[in-house]
Amino acid sequence: MNVVVVESPAKAKTINKYLGSGYKVLASFGHVRDLPAKDGSVLPDQDFEMLWEVDGASAKRMKDIADAVKSSDGLFLATDPDREGEAISWHVLDMLNKKRVLNGKSVKRVVFNAITKKAVLDAMADPRDIDVPLVDAYLARRALDYLVGFNLSPVLWRKLPGARSAGRVQSVALRLVCDRESEIERFISEEYWNLSALLKTPRGDEFEARLVSANGKRLPPRAIGNGEDAGRLKALLEGASYIVDTVEAKPVKRNPGPPFTTSTLQQAASSNLGFSASRTMQIAQKLYEGVDIGGETVGLITYMRTDGVQMAPEAIDAARRAILDQFGERYLPEKARFYSTKAKNAQEAHEAIRPTDFYRSPDRLRKFLDADQIRLYELIWKRGIASQMASAEIERTTAEITADNKGEKAGLRAVGSVIRFDGFIAAYTDQKEDGEQSDDGDEDGRLPEINARETLAKQKINSTQHFTEPPPRYSEASLIKKMEELGIGRPSTYAATLATLRDRDYVTIDKRKLIPQAKGRLVTAFLESFFTKYVEYDFTADLEEKLDRISAGELNWKQVLRDFWKDFFAQIEDTKELRVTNVLDSLNEALAPLVFPKREDGSDPRICQVCGTGNLSLKLGKYGAFVGCSNYPECNYTRQLSSENGGEAEGAALNEPKNLGTDPTTGEELTLRSGRFGPYIQRGDGKEAKRASLPKGWKREDIDYEKAMALISLPRDIGKHPETGKMISSGIGRYGPFLLHDGSYANLETVEDVFSVGLNRAVTVIAEKANKAPGRGARGTPAALKTLGDHPDGGAITVRDGKYGPYVNWGKVNATLPKGKDPQAITVEEALALITEKAGKAPAGKPARAKAKPKAAAAEAKTTKTAAKPKATKAKAPAKSKKG
Repeated sequence: MNVVVVESPAKAKTINKYLGSGYKVLASFGHVRDLPAKDGSVLPDQDFEMLWEVDGASAKRMKDIADAVKSSDGLFLATDPDREGEAISWHVLDMLNKKRVLNGKSVKRVVFNAITKKAVLDAMADPRDIDVPLVDAYLARRALDYLVGFNLSPVLWRKLPGARSAGRVQSVALRLVCDRESEIERFISEEYWNLSALLKTPRGDEFEARLVSANGKRLPPRAIGNGEDAGRLKALLEGASYIVDTVEAKPVKRNPGPPFTTSTLQQAASSNLGFSASRTMQIAQKLYEGVDIGGETVGLITYMRTDGVQMAPEAIDAARRAILDQFGERYLPEKARFYSTKAKNAQEAHEAIRPTDFYRSPDRLRKFLDADQIRLYELIWKRGIASQMASAEIERTTAEITADNKGEKAGLRAVGSVIRFDGFIAAYTDQKEDGEQSDDGDEDGRLPEINARETLAKQKINSTQHFTEPPPRYSEASLIKKMEELGIGRPSTYAATLATLRDRDYVTIDKRKLIPQAKGRLVTAFLESFFTKYVEYDFTADLEEKLDRISAGELNWKQVLRDFWKDFFAQIEDTKELRVTNVLDSLNEALAPLVFPKREDGSDPRICQVCGTGNLSLKLGKYGAFVGCSNYPECNYTRQLSSENGGEAEGAALNEPKNLGTDPTTGEELTLRSGRFGPYIQRGDGKEAKRASLPKGWKREDIDYEKAMALISLPRDIGKHPETGKMISSGIGRYGPFLLHDGSYANLETVEDVFSVGLNRAVTVIAEKANKAPGRGARGTPAALKTLGDHPDGGAITVRDGKYGPYVNWGKVNATLPKGKDPQAITVEEALALITEKAGKAPAGKPARAKAKPKAAAAEAKTTKTAAKPKATKAKAPAKSKKG
């Protein structure tokens, strides 16, 4: 009997069926060791020795693997075919060696790019040894990320209260988003005019031609800069006669693109389907690991972490057969197409993302997949099959026309494209963002019959005013594309990097656009001022290239770390002498458009408008940065620093109170004010004054006397409960609008309900809460935020949000997510690991919650030293899976 180690239990189950009774397939559940999330896990003074921690769940799984290996004939390490998968195999092997259970047994590494019987059996027949340079590259990357995160983040905490973390790739990605925002702020719109003529042929067909030259001078785009010039040219065209100089029709061929890589899949899924990068990878993981197709679990796509663009020869042959069957002979090119990667050292997994079987068309699988799965599979299938299809044949026609007005001449041009043969477009076309040219080859429309030297009749002259637009904000897709172009990060890291920026509140997403928040811009400005080198695009890309050279066996990983650490440590040491005043002066200058937006009256935006003499400046408080007056405490003007406030913030957010009226009960004035945490209502003055912040969704400009009175009067008594005789009241708390009765709370759906809910409805809401949670103080089962899939032992695994935060649920087992973990990003492997650990601790039949970082038994949880080969995952978390 041989032991096979894979990463996920879903794969273990499927692969065990393929291999039969002579093999025992066990899952590692992702990584089995991690760097503890504390300082001192990587030791530069000891030549970058790393300390590895094994938590209780991983220790138990490794014990199961070790026990199986003891009685086995050999071990096959079959983790994923990328750098991270190689590292997991290395970790497993290193721990088994330390347990002394191998005793000369055969150990082989096998990789398969798809979870199909053929792919698995072929891989088992062609094993290899662990790729040491690939592991070295992983170790170097892990150590670098740890050293940057655990040395740079504390500097931020000391110098920029409210900032949460910095990272080697994360901070550079954030800089891209912030730099784009600065471009938008600096952008000055310019006026330009476009002129065109609506013309008619002798056959009565109309078409439009645009002005491209006047009086022998070419007019480049946006050359007509004002209405006066536009009017003069329009007059020329109005009185002109028109004749066709030349008509040229050129055949153009458009070739298909290669199958998807990780980054191009994430970009296409964002543009075509509206999926986030993390959502795309979550769905792709499921399609790769396998779906039940008529009683058989089958992997539907190849491995989805790759920067390779080529398909295996047998896949190309299968795609060509499918094209012949489904599209016809015309759509099949004479020879197969071959693609080469643009990546400098593509190594993640060497084949592009493609269907494992091109005869499994989307229509055949529709009944087996959920809505999002079929949409992503269809995208992959279409792109894969299109990559081997014939070129699209397009005829592009250009007509050059002369306008003659009593010797004054102008040139016009009409362009049209016609698809003569759709070719690969019959299967797949990309959707573009931000006005990029479409892929359909028909962006100019179709021209009617036009012949050289014939006279045209003028129908109408169009003169339209335009203004230049600032560059668009990045979407997830365009940011990934830019990072790939610059060589920053790697495909397998993009989704996690973007998720981190959102989790840290450095960026928000609005209408699929990434908007940097004030906190993110402060961090970027700080790093650009005091750690310039480490957020430079070229430096980061050069470091990525060195990591790739390590994986190719060209560089020593320890030497790369030594070279990096020498300069980086010196920079960290220099910041110890950095004064907060130096930081604020630098940030005031770097973020002037955000901190001191221009005023409509043209006055100095740095002068306080309340006292008239103080200078405004960034201030640092416990909860982050805000803008305050230098004359504090005599002048107590403050306002929030917000990317959304813009110039409006200066006038609207002044601390000069706005009088709304008088409370009829107390006789005190109601005022609308703004503080460092936003606008609020205040009744009275002094320390005893009552204050109430505006609820989420309420705008300052909409606040009137009635709203202010309603808000400041909370909590609101609704009436006595008919059964208990105790008062029911409504209010707004930390977790939103609520009802309070007899010490128990029940949530209300909206803020407006707080002010309008009546006694009957309140009693119903309280009763519904009680029915969900019988017994005093008990809680009902919250609705599932998402369903991850089925547990190997049966039953659904869900993610839910409870009183103490989000958790995963399986049957009676509840396991709290690690702190900071996005509940939407958790993978089934991570959930299974938490559930397994929790189930092992809870008394039989008794549900319990797992802590974010469970204490393991001394024999199971331990920290090990590795001098030669250290390991790494994320610098923060106890979850041991690289997915998500």
